[in-house]
Amino acid sequence: MAHESFEDEEVAKILNEKYISIKVDREERPDIDSIYMRVCQMLTGHGGWPLSVFLTPEQKPFYAGTYFPKRSRYGRPGFIEVITQLYEKFKENPQEIISISEQITKGLTQAAQAHGNDRLSSAALEKTYRQLANSFDGVYGGFGGAPKFPIPHMLMFLMRYYKWKGEEQALFMTEKTLNSMANGGIYDHIGYGFARYSTDAMWLVPHFEKMLYDNALLLMTYTEAYQLTKNECYKEISGQIIEFVKREMTSKEGAFYSAIDADSEGIEGKYYVWNQDEVLNVLGTELGEWYCEVYDITEEGNFEGHNVPNLIHTNLAGVAKRYGLTNEELKEKLETARKKLFAARALRVYPHVDDKILTAWNALMIAGLAKAAKVYENDAYLEMAKQALAFIETHLVQDGRVMVRYREGEVKNRGFIDDYAYLIWAYIEMYEATFERSYLERAIKRTKEMLELFWDEENAGFYFTGKDAEQLIVREKEIYDGAVPSGNSVAAVQMIRLARLTGDLQLLDKAEKMYSTFKRQVEAYESGHTFFLQGLLLFAMPAKEIVIFGKKGDEKRERLLKQLQKAFVPNYSVLAAEHPADFSAIAPFAAEYKQIGDETTVYICENFACLQPTTDVEAVMKQLLDEK
Repeated sequence: MAHESFEDEEVAKILNEKYISIKVDREERPDIDSIYMRVCQMLTGHGGWPLSVFLTPEQKPFYAGTYFPKRSRYGRPGFIEVITQLYEKFKENPQEIISISEQITKGLTQAAQAHGNDRLSSAALEKTYRQLANSFDGVYGGFGGAPKFPIPHMLMFLMRYYKWKGEEQALFMTEKTLNSMANGGIYDHIGYGFARYSTDAMWLVPHFEKMLYDNALLLMTYTEAYQLTKNECYKEISGQIIEFVKREMTSKEGAFYSAIDADSEGIEGKYYVWNQDEVLNVLGTELGEWYCEVYDITEEGNFEGHNVPNLIHTNLAGVAKRYGLTNEELKEKLETARKKLFAARALRVYPHVDDKILTAWNALMIAGLAKAAKVYENDAYLEMAKQALAFIETHLVQDGRVMVRYREGEVKNRGFIDDYAYLIWAYIEMYEATFERSYLERAIKRTKEMLELFWDEENAGFYFTGKDAEQLIVREKEIYDGAVPSGNSVAAVQMIRLARLTGDLQLLDKAEKMYSTFKRQVEAYESGHTFFLQGLLLFAMPAKEIVIFGKKGDEKRERLLKQLQKAFVPNYSVLAAEHPADFSAIAPFAAEYKQIGDETTVYICENFACLQPTTDVEAVMKQLLDEK
């Protein structure tokens, strides 16, 4: 639409004569996008971008749609016809337009004020699992057909469901999807990192744009899958995602950029695709032919006459055997070829980088890095997370208020629920990676601010905008987990986690209320709310609070903490300190406990009721982690 209509003089002339045109950056103003996207869904039954919404001067919507060609075709009304006819209708019968806009606004307000008395039951979890199983692609992994999006929180849900129910199919769907994406063209086999989605069902041809949030959420998902399966491939992909983000999406101050465009020189994917001759020229005949065989690079191409490198139909073990190579030798050969191709690709025109630094998306990457740091015992990952967090706290918190975005020294817009919820998530992950009390203190502080700014005292749940925000036509709540989890979903899950770490039962009560407030929305489409339902899984799974006292560096304490960090135990909360008094301000229930002599002492609690303390760390690991 940008090329067809907005840069077209004929269209521009009509718009400038008859309308006030406002272009909204949905990453900077997700509050506006969220409201008017809901309008589009109400009016047309679906949403999407580009999004065109027509409003009265009072900002009340009366018409909406996604893509309009310049003139009517493909059975779609043309943009020129739409803007001409709507203008005439508004002039001829303004009352009808106002009436329509009032009805739409009323519908939005009612949706925002929805509440329920009954709580979602665990039946919703089983229904979600069945919906995912029914839409699962058994051949290529993922859910539904083309286009295929990663949607990592669906896989996070399945791993937790597997942990709760022991349902092998849940783990199979997760692994099949993760393996297929890692082998597909959606993954950049030369420079690493995942593209936004695949245009086909087999993950071959991506929409080449790379988003920070996808790579952050996928980093978490591959790391959790490694915790669960110990599959080295997942550790490798995690490390490669981090390498890519550090190299291509990190500012000199250590914060993370938003996205890398799909286009270079005006052509989508030009930076990333290859023809066979290029590969042979770079690698030479022998290595080049071998690489082409492994990565599906042919003379005719696998994408519009070009090739997207992929391993979809390649059996690497079979290739090694056929060429008489060990797996290690095969890997070395592949890596030599990759580095040469990477150097050659670097000479091309690089796609545009969207260098906005968004608080919410940075928080996701910080959370992912912290999780990877604890699971893989990698201090460099933790250092990256600390640098980005320091940037957010220095530049994107102003007068105590979290802000949305930073670019070239300019900070804009008061933070939304996503900014606060994701930041709390980052602090909790940082605590679990370091057991430094200050991260837990900051999570508690931000949670109090989040409740003060966004919580609906009357109906429960969090509004999208703070009470200090610009007034829009409605103050709405978002619960749907789309490309990223909703702020309400993340807030609910983090409040449960924080409550279990601190013993603050009021947070648990508030989270519990959310599973009544949003019951109807969730039950209309359970599998569209898989992050929100992780909180319900936390309520359903047997929870344990593990409190550990002992000197830093003590061999028994460190061994127990490392084992807990490496394990996939989302239903465990782990508190660690040198002395019980360290918890007096943040977890008063644990401050009352006693340490046995100078030894590392462990309390295992369920719902804050604890067994006798023990210094037998081996027995604790056996009990908690089924250590043999």
